[in-house]
Amino acid sequence: MSMNNVGRPTRPEAAANDGSTGHETLTGGRGLLQDEALIFELDCWNKTGVDLPPAGPPSDDLAGLLRDAPIGLPGLSEPEAVRHYVRLSQKNHAIDLALYPLGSCTMKHNPRLNEKMARLPGFSDIHPLQPQSTVQGALQLMDRLAHWLKTLTGMPAVALSPKAGAHGELCGLLAIRAAHEAAGNGHRKTVLAPTSAHGTNPATAAFVGYTVVEIAQTDDGRVDLADLESKLGDHVAAIMVTNPNTCGLFERDVVEIARLTHAAGAYFYCDGANFNAIVGRVRPGDLGVDAMHINLHKTFSTPHGGGGPGAGPVVLSQALAPFAPTPWLVHDDDGFSMVEHAGEEGAKTAFGRMSAFHGQMGMYVRAYAYMLSHGADGLRQVAEDAVLNANYIKARLKDVMSPAFPDGPCMHEALFDDAWLEGTGVTTLDFAKAMIDEGFHPMTMYFPLVVHGAMLIEPTETESKQELDRFIEALRALAGAAQNLKGGAGETERFKGAPFHAPLRRLDETLAARKPRLRWKPVATAPLAAE
Repeated sequence: MSMNNVGRPTRPEAAANDGSTGHETLTGGRGLLQDEALIFELDCWNKTGVDLPPAGPPSDDLAGLLRDAPIGLPGLSEPEAVRHYVRLSQKNHAIDLALYPLGSCTMKHNPRLNEKMARLPGFSDIHPLQPQSTVQGALQLMDRLAHWLKTLTGMPAVALSPKAGAHGELCGLLAIRAAHEAAGNGHRKTVLAPTSAHGTNPATAAFVGYTVVEIAQTDDGRVDLADLESKLGDHVAAIMVTNPNTCGLFERDVVEIARLTHAAGAYFYCDGANFNAIVGRVRPGDLGVDAMHINLHKTFSTPHGGGGPGAGPVVLSQALAPFAPTPWLVHDDDGFSMVEHAGEEGAKTAFGRMSAFHGQMGMYVRAYAYMLSHGADGLRQVAEDAVLNANYIKARLKDVMSPAFPDGPCMHEALFDDAWLEGTGVTTLDFAKAMIDEGFHPMTMYFPLVVHGAMLIEPTETESKQELDRFIEALRALAGAAQNLKGGAGETERFKGAPFHAPLRRLDETLAARKPRLRWKPVATAPLAAE
C-alpha cells in the first residue's frame, strides 16, 4: 500500500480489491460506480427533457394512421438522461481507458484528427444523389485514396465500394468468377482455404457457389505446400490465404504459393485483414496476389466494433482489373466522374454493382487523413511497431504461458495455447474472466481453432511500452496465481468465480446468445394509495 504525504492510503489494501472478502452494498453500487437500471425502468410520470409546442389539428391526409396510444418511449428529465448514459459508459471497457488485447480486429486508438476531418461539412453533409459536379472535392479525395491504396499494395486497380472485409471477399471472388467465365473456364468450382482461415473465407466462397476444400497446416503454423500442390488442378478457381495468417505468422512460402496457384490456372485471393502488420513494408502485388480486400477500419484507424460503418476496398491485379465492379472514378478535363454501368469505359464486369451507392465517405476521409498524417515513413513504422509490440509481449510472457508456435518471431499478434494451464483446473475462459477484475478486456479466446484453448493477443502499434508493461505484469501475476493451483495452494474460486468486479459478474453467454431477451417488458406493480 502506498501513502500520500498526510498518511492516507492512496491505493486500497489488496484484500479490499478481492470481491470474495468484501460485503455487497445495499444500493448495488461499488464506491463511486453507480448501479443503473434500464432506461425504461427509469420512466416516471411521463417526464420529458424538452418542451414541445402543442400539436395542431390532425392532418386529413393521414387518414387512419394517427396514433391513438402512447408511443412507448421512456420519459426522463435532462439530468436523468445524461446521468443514465454516463453511468452506462462507466460499465464499458474502452480504448480511452486501457489496452484492448483484441487488437485492430475490434479497436485500436483512432486519432481524433481523423474524426474531425470526417465531420467537415463538405464531407459529412453530402448526399449520394447530388450532381457529381457539386461533389468534386469528395470525388478527388476518393481518387487520391485509391491512388495510395494501389501504391501501398502494388496493384493497378481498386474497387472502393465494398463495405467491409467479408463484402470485399465477395467482390474479389465475383471478379475471379467473372474472369474465369470470360475465359471459358466456368467449370472451375473449387476454392482452397487453409485450416486457419477466417471463417468468412469459406463462407463467402460457398455463398458465391464454390465448393471449399481445406489446405493442411504445417507444425509451424504455415500452409502445407505439398498438400496445396496435391489439391490444385483445373477444377480450382482460387485459393484464399491470409498473410500474415490468423496464427500471427508470415507465410514464408507466399511467392511459391502464388506460383503454384497461377501454374494451375487459378487466382490468388489474399485476405487483407492483417495488412497493418506489413503496410509500408511489403506490397502484396509483388507477392503474386490477384485480389485483396483492405479493412480501412483496421489498417487505417477507422472505428470498428460498434463504431462503424466499415469499408473494405479491394485491390485487383492486371488480370482481374477489367472485372472490377462499378462504380469507379475517372478523371478528364471536365473533372471527376463515376463510371456507373458495365460497358462504360471498357468495363467487363459481369456482376455490376456491389452496393447502391459509392461507399462510405466518412471512412474514406478518415483513412486518407491517417495516410497523410503518417506519411510513407510513418506508415512503415505502423507495421514495425505493431510487430515489435506483439513480439515484446510474446518474449515477456513465454516463460509463464506457452506460445503456440515458440520458434521464431511472430508478426502483429502473439498466440498462446492452454498447455501451461494443464493441472490447474483453470480454463482459457476462467483466465480471461479474471483479466476483467484486473481492469483489462480479455484477449481473443479459442481462436484460431487450430490451437487448443487459444489466447490471441494483439496490442497494435498504438500502445506504449509503459502500457504494455502494465498489461504484461497483470497477466504474469494471474499466471502465477493459476500455476499455484497445481500444488493446491491457490484459490480456484479466484478464477472460477471471476469477474467479481464486473457489474453483472459472470454471465451465461451461451444462454444469452441462444435465448436472447431482446425486448423489455414492464413488471406489474401495485398502485400507490394516492393513485
